[in-house]
Amino acid sequence: MSALNIVFFFTDQQRWDTCGCYGQELDVTPNLDRMAEEGTRFEHAFTCQPVCGPARASLQTGKYAEAVGCWRNNIHLPVDEKTIAHWFTEWGYQTGYVGKWHLASGPEPERNYREDPVPKQFRGGWDWWCASDVLEFTSHSYDGYMFRGDGSRYEFAEGRYRVDAVTDVAMEFMQQRDRDRPFVLFVSYIEPHHQNDKDRYEGPEGSKERWADYEVPGDLVGTDGDWRENYPDYLGCCNALDGALGRIREGLAEDSIDDETVILYTSDHGSHFRTRNAEYKRSCHDGCLRIPMVACGPGFEGGGVVDEIVSLIDVPPTLLAAADIPAPETHHGRALQPLVAGEAEDWPEEAFAQISESQTGRCIRTRRWTYSVSVPDSGSRSDIYYEDYLYDNESDPHQRENLVRDPALAEVRAQLAETLLARMAQAGEEPAQIQPATDES
Repeated sequence: MSALNIVFFFTDQQRWDTCGCYGQELDVTPNLDRMAEEGTRFEHAFTCQPVCGPARASLQTGKYAEAVGCWRNNIHLPVDEKTIAHWFTEWGYQTGYVGKWHLASGPEPERNYREDPVPKQFRGGWDWWCASDVLEFTSHSYDGYMFRGDGSRYEFAEGRYRVDAVTDVAMEFMQQRDRDRPFVLFVSYIEPHHQNDKDRYEGPEGSKERWADYEVPGDLVGTDGDWRENYPDYLGCCNALDGALGRIREGLAEDSIDDETVILYTSDHGSHFRTRNAEYKRSCHDGCLRIPMVACGPGFEGGGVVDEIVSLIDVPPTLLAAADIPAPETHHGRALQPLVAGEAEDWPEEAFAQISESQTGRCIRTRRWTYSVSVPDSGSRSDIYYEDYLYDNESDPHQRENLVRDPALAEVRAQLAETLLARMAQAGEEPAQIQPATDES
């Protein structure tokens, strides 16, 4: 078989439980569900950073966001960072990037590309290009634009939903691709992220009526937040994304390359709908940490379910492995293919996440426990953290009872603290101390 093609289908702020293959009762994701039946579904997948820019920095470099320096939004990817696009190019791949980038602009006035074309040197090595640095600044659900590689505007067709407009460009890449080379296509959607300037979710027209009869996720039941007015539109966004996935898979089949293409579907983080803090993410809770992750194609066939905990940090080496490209030692994650094949040894029993902007936080998520520490500032790291959350996910799957001050669980917290500090060290962080929760924390 020739070298495999790769499509990375990336959504923004999508909870795992929006998908039928993860238990959603409504028919929101029939194409993804079909892909899961044919490929592999990762039951316990978590982000490594529940903020847009930092999560994307990790995906491009294979490193935790703190190690890259992109520990919060509004920090640009260093130009000397070697990305997965650089690796693919070196191994003869054509690279294509479509959609939201979020890694070019910084606080400096001269590095503001939020509504302007991203110069080639700030595109992380991606060649074929049609994107906006901050897509929510250049578009709404039914209007907007992105920038092509030459800096010209790609205007959304009138009345075209944003998901469909982005997918149109992805299909254009597959039609224009160099057929003498394998390709890797990174399609980065903004849905189902809320529209910043309107402060609400924007599904396709009719979403409020079509998806009104939903079952409230357990972590949202009885809470405040803004899920009541937003959840139908949120599901509408997810359904539109699923339609886009169907279009891309159909295009691969029509081109007779579906059996030599790996597709990996996932998201940067979820949404807790302002039930855990003042906005939608940036916390240790499953509502924003847990994400869908489904793959199909060579190495992922058979409709299996992987029960081990996996992380977004595992995606970069997985994409490289699909192309038989050895992952560099700088990568913090591990390729998922050996796990799927039952050949992985010493697989981690926890996912590690760095949390920024709302706090300086660190957490781990095991099958049973969620353990989080933080300090109440917005810096990148600290040498002293305070315990703030402990959840028993077996007895309390919706994380409603914080056990961080329970004296009966002091030994559990001590063991989790040791594991968390070890994971922080593995991520290149300086030694730190963890103190018990204070009355104020």
